[in-house]
Amino acid sequence: MANKMANPFFQFKQFTVWHDKCAMKVGTDGVLLGAWASVQDAHRILDIGTGTGLVALMLAQRSLPDAKGISLEIDEAAARQAKENVTRSLWKDRIEVVKQDFLSYQSLDKFDVVVSNPPYFVDSLSCPDQQRNMARHNNSLTYEKLLERVADLLAEEGLFTVVIPTDVADRVRTIASAHSLHAVRSLNVITKPGGAPKRTLITFSFHDQECVVEELLTEVARHQYSEEYIALTREYYLNMK
Repeated sequence: MANKMANPFFQFKQFTVWHDKCAMKVGTDGVLLGAWASVQDAHRILDIGTGTGLVALMLAQRSLPDAKGISLEIDEAAARQAKENVTRSLWKDRIEVVKQDFLSYQSLDKFDVVVSNPPYFVDSLSCPDQQRNMARHNNSLTYEKLLERVADLLAEEGLFTVVIPTDVADRVRTIASAHSLHAVRSLNVITKPGGAPKRTLITFSFHDQECVVEELLTEVARHQYSEEYIALTREYYLNMK
C-alpha cells in the first residue's frame, strides 16, 4: 500500500516528476536506467512503459537537442500524469506520451535508443491493486514479447537498455539472442556493501561483441550514497554536488 503521507512529487535539478496518480512511484530503478542508458548520437528514443515519464525526461536532459522521444504507457492514469509531467518540462516539444499497449504499437521509423523499466516480479504474488499489479507484473507483457517487439523497432545500429531483476538476467540474455540481440554492456546493482546484486541493467545491440560488465554499489551505509552512485546521478538529484 502506498504511503498516504508520501510526497506527491519528486523534485530533480531540471524537472519535477509528479507521481501521485501512478501505481509505481519514482524509484532507484528508473533513475539508474535514465542515468546509465546511452543516448549518444540518438535522434529517436522509445521509452516502453514510461509510468511517470521519469526516464524519458532524464534522457531528454542529456540527449541531442533535436532528439525526439516517444513514451508508451498502457495505464490511462499513468499516461495522463506522464503527459502532465512532460508538459511542465523544458522538453515538452521533444517528448510525445502515447497511451497504448506496446504489443500493438507500430512505427514506420526505427529507433536509435529503446529503454524499458518493465513489469517485474514474474513469480511473486499479485498485488490486490489492479493498477499497481499491471505495473509490477508481466502477465501481459512477457520478456519474450518485449524482446520480439524491440527487435522489430530497433534501428540496425540502435541500443536497447533494460533494468531487470538480476535473477532473470541470464534468461533475458538467452531470449534476446534468439532475436539477434546481444548484450554489449551490463551493470550489476548492489544496494549495500557485501550484498548480492538485486538489479541488473543490460544494453543490447544487433552487433555481437564482448560484453563490458560493471558493478555499482548504491549505498555505503543507510542513506549514504556511494561515490560512484553520486557521480552517475549528480546531474539529476538536487542534493548531489
